[in-house]
Amino acid sequence: MTPHSSPSATAPKASSPLEPAAVLTGMYAAEAEYLAAGGPGTASFAPLAPYFAPDVVLHQAAGLPYGGDWRGHAGMERFFQEMSRVWEAFDIVQQQFLATGETSVILSRIRARSRATGREIAFPILQTMAITEGRITEVHPFYWDTATIAAVCTPTSEAG
Repeated sequence: MTPHSSPSATAPKASSPLEPAAVLTGMYAAEAEYLAAGGPGTASFAPLAPYFAPDVVLHQAAGLPYGGDWRGHAGMERFFQEMSRVWEAFDIVQQQFLATGETSVILSRIRARSRATGREIAFPILQTMAITEGRITEVHPFYWDTATIAAVCTPTSEAG
């Protein structure tokens, strides 16, 4: 979900919660390391875990192939597995932290290639992330056009 090269992630320390911008920067760096190490099924989720509260909830749009609510660290791991099943490539090509605080807002421009169809797509995602005591507790991604994203991932049947 992120570019495959990034600075090393520094996990938050339990004694002093990181500021929201540091949580976001660290989480995206840990995510890049996780994916570069092979991602779901190969790499350990451990470098990412400290950035997410144990009861984190990720709300994905129902119209996406990986739609629904993903809860806790185990849910986040399953989400990454599902993303890996759907996308052959999913890269953040540009990212801005529009607001950092208890509610942070991140705009990401994505370039992705569907594993099922080989088709490519570029699209924005605007996410809100709730951050409490140095950990992400809730994530709401907002996609510009979920129908187009889902269509790119759906093989078409060729009638003959």
